[in-house]
Amino acid sequence: MYGIITALVSGALMSIQGVFNTEVTDKTGLWITNAFVQLTGFLVCLVIWLIKERKITSPIDLLTVEPKYLLLGGVIGAFITFTVIAGMTALGPAKATILIVSAQVVVAYLIEVFGLFGMEKVGFEWTKLAGTACFVMGIIIFKS
Repeated sequence: MYGIITALVSGALMSIQGVFNTEVTDKTGLWITNAFVQLTGFLVCLVIWLIKERKITSPIDLLTVEPKYLLLGGVIGAFITFTVIAGMTALGPAKATILIVSAQVVVAYLIEVFGLFGMEKVGFEWTKLAGTACFVMGIIIFKS
């Protein structure tokens, strides 16, 4: 149940954040908004780490992460923020979010099926492909 609730909250927060960031971008600029989002996110994470995890983890632990490409999450995060803002500006929040979520579902399933990036490989299932196809059909219907 915890996983379901946190996933739902995550989706809601991503949509809200996208709208906030798009509005800020209208008043400033895309990359300064992105930098501000990443900086404030970093500061929040730093404060929470100081309060909750400082005694059990250290930034030096990052040096032990293998493979090193796994440390590119922040770089990817900057491009996520950029593409969400650009998508919402061009399409509006609802259409952009539907396309974002559909891309997440497809890519996540491919990662699972092929066992990419260290994830456990799962078998291909026609029912999951059918579910994804239904999801995409829903997008087409919503977009019309």
